[in-house]
Amino acid sequence: MEPVHAEFLPDASLSREEIESLQREIADNAVFEDRFAFDPAAVQISSEPSQQQLTTAASDPNSDAAADAPLVAGVDQAFLDDRAISAVVVLQVGEVVERTHAVRELSIPYIPGLLAFREGGPIAAALATLDCEPDLLCFDGSGRIHYRQAGLATHLGVVFDTPSIGIAKNLLCGTPRESVDGRPAGWRTPIEAADAVDCADGTVIGHAYQSRQYESSNRHINPLYISPGHRVAAETTVDLVAALCDGYKLPEPTRLADSYADEIKAELS
Repeated sequence: MEPVHAEFLPDASLSREEIESLQREIADNAVFEDRFAFDPAAVQISSEPSQQQLTTAASDPNSDAAADAPLVAGVDQAFLDDRAISAVVVLQVGEVVERTHAVRELSIPYIPGLLAFREGGPIAAALATLDCEPDLLCFDGSGRIHYRQAGLATHLGVVFDTPSIGIAKNLLCGTPRESVDGRPAGWRTPIEAADAVDCADGTVIGHAYQSRQYESSNRHINPLYISPGHRVAAETTVDLVAALCDGYKLPEPTRLADSYADEIKAELS
């Protein structure tokens, strides 16, 4: 997988002012609407064909739903000393078709809003080792839910010009339209831009999505914060993530990438 816009690759040597300027330029180049070639209904983790796929197969006996299904890559990281272990796991209807990783030194500490400049280089190195070309990238981090609308998923989505989604466990900025407390599985609400976000107040920049919830009222699972990275609309991102969850809080691509990163970390330790 080769960068399409190498000029946007994260450079931790830039000044804070230069970084923020670059992020705004990346946001200007990002597309926060659906511009992808695959059928979103084909994004799934079950080998059982959907009703739409069954209908297509009936009308076209030569179709192969599994072979035509999009390749979805999950990206996550583990850390060892001052190194990042960037892991990528690519799935096609729930089957792992490729795993790869890269280990790189970290250049800067974690600073809210600058995650791509800390972890983006190692992730880009891992993506560059992929033999396949994913149709969709799922990142453990934010996309448009970002002060300058250019979180990790947006930054690297634009670099590789690939549809991408940010899936964060914590809300960086923006305001949920409704309270997120104690919601049932499947619930969602828009995240709207507020003063801290570099766009008009009220703009929908993502969603809170309750992917899983305990049955007992004594315990609660917090929602995921899902946002467009590049070439995917805000509403579509939630539908895609919902289709990729398999009874866990995290969607299967990033859950497996997280496990793979921990596996590599254990080997290096």
